[in-house]
Amino acid sequence: MFRRSWNRFCAGEEKRVGTRTVFVGNHPISETEAYIAQRFCDNRIVSSKYTLWNFLPKNLFEQFRRIANFYFLIIFLVQVTVDTPTSPVTSGLPLFFVITVTAIKQGYEDWLRHRADNEVNKSTVNIIENAKRVKKECEKIKVGDVVEVQADETFPCDLILLSSCTSDGTCYVTTASLDGESNCKTHYAVRDTIALCTAESIDTLRAAIECEQPQPDLYKFVGRINIYSNSLEAVARSLGPENLLLKGATLKSTRKIYGVAVYTGMETKMALNYQGKSQKRSAVEKSINTFLIVYLFILLTKAAVCTTLKYVWQSYPYNDEPWYNQKTQKERETLKVLKMFTDFLSFMVLFNFIIPVSMYVTVEMQKFLGSFFISWDKDFYDEEIKEGALVNTSDLNEELGQVDYVFTDKTGTLTENSMEFIECCIDGHKYNGVTEEVDGLSRTDGPLTHFDKADKNKEELFLRALCLCHTVEIKTNDAVDGATESTELTYVSSSPDEIALVKGAKKYGFTFLGTRNDCMRVENQRKEIEEYELLHTLNFDPVRRRMSVIVKDQKGDIYLFCKGADSAIFPRIQIPEPESTKLRNAIDSTKQHVERSAMNGYRTLGVAFKNIAPDDYERINRQLIEAKMALQDREEKMEEVLDDIETNMNLIGATAVEDKLQDQAAETIEALHAAGLKVWVLTGDKMETAKSTCYACRLFQTSTELLELTTKTIKECERKDRLHELLIEYRKKLLREFPKSTKRNCKKRAWTDQEYGLIIDGATLSLILNSSQECGSSNYKSIFLQICMKCTAVLCCRMAPLQKAQNLCFILPQFLYQFFCGFSQQPLYDAAYLTMYNICFTSLPILAYSLLEQHINIDTLTSDPRLYMNISGNAMLQLGPFLYWTFLAAFEGTVFFFGTYFLFQTSSLEDNGTVYGNWTFGTIVFTVLVFTVTLKLALDTRFWTWINHFVIWGSLAFYVFFSFFWGGIIWPFLKQQRMYFVFAQMLSSVSTWLAIVFLIFISLFPEILLIVLKTVRRRSARNLNLELPMLLSYKHIDSGYS
Repeated sequence: MFRRSWNRFCAGEEKRVGTRTVFVGNHPISETEAYIAQRFCDNRIVSSKYTLWNFLPKNLFEQFRRIANFYFLIIFLVQVTVDTPTSPVTSGLPLFFVITVTAIKQGYEDWLRHRADNEVNKSTVNIIENAKRVKKECEKIKVGDVVEVQADETFPCDLILLSSCTSDGTCYVTTASLDGESNCKTHYAVRDTIALCTAESIDTLRAAIECEQPQPDLYKFVGRINIYSNSLEAVARSLGPENLLLKGATLKSTRKIYGVAVYTGMETKMALNYQGKSQKRSAVEKSINTFLIVYLFILLTKAAVCTTLKYVWQSYPYNDEPWYNQKTQKERETLKVLKMFTDFLSFMVLFNFIIPVSMYVTVEMQKFLGSFFISWDKDFYDEEIKEGALVNTSDLNEELGQVDYVFTDKTGTLTENSMEFIECCIDGHKYNGVTEEVDGLSRTDGPLTHFDKADKNKEELFLRALCLCHTVEIKTNDAVDGATESTELTYVSSSPDEIALVKGAKKYGFTFLGTRNDCMRVENQRKEIEEYELLHTLNFDPVRRRMSVIVKDQKGDIYLFCKGADSAIFPRIQIPEPESTKLRNAIDSTKQHVERSAMNGYRTLGVAFKNIAPDDYERINRQLIEAKMALQDREEKMEEVLDDIETNMNLIGATAVEDKLQDQAAETIEALHAAGLKVWVLTGDKMETAKSTCYACRLFQTSTELLELTTKTIKECERKDRLHELLIEYRKKLLREFPKSTKRNCKKRAWTDQEYGLIIDGATLSLILNSSQECGSSNYKSIFLQICMKCTAVLCCRMAPLQKAQNLCFILPQFLYQFFCGFSQQPLYDAAYLTMYNICFTSLPILAYSLLEQHINIDTLTSDPRLYMNISGNAMLQLGPFLYWTFLAAFEGTVFFFGTYFLFQTSSLEDNGTVYGNWTFGTIVFTVLVFTVTLKLALDTRFWTWINHFVIWGSLAFYVFFSFFWGGIIWPFLKQQRMYFVFAQMLSSVSTWLAIVFLIFISLFPEILLIVLKTVRRRSARNLNLELPMLLSYKHIDSGYS
């Protein structure tokens, strides 16, 4: 699981090949040119697995991929084609039952998916056709259709935004259903189409969109739109992710928008992210398959032993079958090898019930019904949205209790993602809000405290940078034309950091009033309105880790303002002259301020600017337009241009904002550690910020020894050599601490041994994952993986059984019986008992047990998360429990058979001299078997409900009733009435009653003894007060196993 998660996390970017051309409104560009509509997929969403036509073959194929089902199919075919001791019904009926129940369950789940698909596909959307708004079903949207979407509606396909109800052509979108981000994101229309905000005007648009072919990356899109008019040549505009509205996202705070469909149906980014998934199989199913292979080997061994001993037995003349047996004469005329092979198959059929075919249906039903328990759980109910947990598939329910690694983001998961401006540093001087008013910088509702004081011009330049360098949009809540300071302003942005910085600037006298006609408006401390023409926005990306704007003031001067991570800003600062001591001190002081703020857990950003000469801007503008218009390798070309632009900047200062921890975040992390889970925190924050947060949320304890693999611990001049040394050193340290320990032992030792935490940054991680075969670095990945698996926590910063043993004791007496019947393949049990054992007599109790059992009450579980370690790592299906149940089943099967055998030392069990036969013998063994396995489950049940009582005692009562009914009627369709009156006659003997009760007690005695010893041990531990230390953040509850 860890390897899969790691590979998924570190997966490379998918390469994109080819483009498509989309005609807006499906209108031809020129009336003189012939228009041939391109063929794209329709807008139907298909998440279902089956159709009415392929359900039967596809479902049967998937079911017979399971070992037990395929095995029973082979057994059934053998029974049909070969003369075997049991009827084909004994294996065919259970197999049919299992296949049918599983098919019904999977068909029902797929029907739910079909229903959900139809709700989406049949929903009504508005499409613009011939200048009119036409209502259509969602599945009928075609690529090129112009779609109208209104507020709070989800986008029916991937759309390019053409216009909105706002004058600037923007709209606000939430993508929580796609990426979990609840913040509103701003999307833009190109300026040539923002005025087309009615059905009539949008229908006049003649344009063609060239874009990349569908690909699943939610955050990348490359395209351009060519807009045609009668008098002018085509105008080309670049399109990017900011222009693309994704299917599944929701329109917010915008009355309506118009967009053109570019990707539909299964080619939308949302659908592509759900495709290509391999069929998931739980650890329980994998373990079951492994153990079934073991039982299959036991079965083959039994069949081989009995076949061999049969011919050894028949090698003596007096043991061979009599001359008058016609079957024997026929067999003598057949080939010896063929005869031995058919005997081997017959013994396999006789012992085939060692493989419990109904176990799969029990597991399937437990998953299916267990999913309802998850949906009904009141603790999962959200009062705000009035919804509970939704189970899309029940295939992996049990994996919720087998989690070993938890990967979590920091921002928005461990923290609230609600930022607050705390302090800043301007020109090396620190400012915060502690003391009273200071001249100049603070004239509004919150004073800034300074240590010394920066130049007035630098202060204003810094605050202007905060007001201009962002992608924040503004909503005004009144109808006044033009926002002023008295207007109630609402800031909207996909990044809470930017909102916090804009609010921080507003708090200290500089208010961002919004963007109008590509002009950003700022009110300064003197209540003057400053306007800046927004020439270019160089958006943030995780590679550059910074964003910039290029603006022109009212005097015509052009500026670049840039903010970003300190590691992305400081290397691009213009190096001061040696004689510029003051400037050097200011840069050093700012760096120190950033380090201190990061150690306090604040998110830090550097702020810089530079003047751009008009000639330089012409070159920059040309380069940016060329890069933005490229359809191939746009990201690489943009990166090259931006790298050239964002250099030789002047440092202004730095900011620090606080993102508070979520409620109960620390307690949750502590509980996960106590349960033995390894927690990985993935964040793009500065290492010191991330480390401070990890201490605050208890990912790292004060006693945790930290192992660092960062650029600071690896010298630049010999990074490869130093990295190799650190990896070897850390591995040796951890192997000395945990020598060849198993996963579960390692978890349990974590409470007493030294805990280790690993810190790694993105640069070093890339160096490890991209290691080549040179310089002995080919094993970096394996060494790094070993280190990670030994650490209790990892911080990545700067990142961009029970039923199987029931069946063994069921079939073991049949094997032992062959030693006493001359290996004649005589069945011990009646065919009806063979058929009904797994279907009716023992299936419901184990199903109810798996659904309802609570070995430990909920209060104890929540008070001591370490109890999770008892079941994690698939502990209940490991080799130890498997062998325990197997040997216990072998013991019980031996007791069943030989106990009854000794009872039959005298064949007359009644005073009247009535002689009992082999079917009575087998029925006694079967009766003891059914009662033992059912009562054993009752002994193991700690949490009793009326359902448990009903299915346990009801199953036993049904067995007795069925036996009387089956043996009390002469059935006309049976050739032999061998069970007629057998069960009733058997129970008329007192010795039989005593033998059954005695054998049940002997079989259950080891289990009873074990329960008594555990109870005594638990009470002794309580008397000696030998309790595990409880978590500090949890109440102590003095209760154990109920």
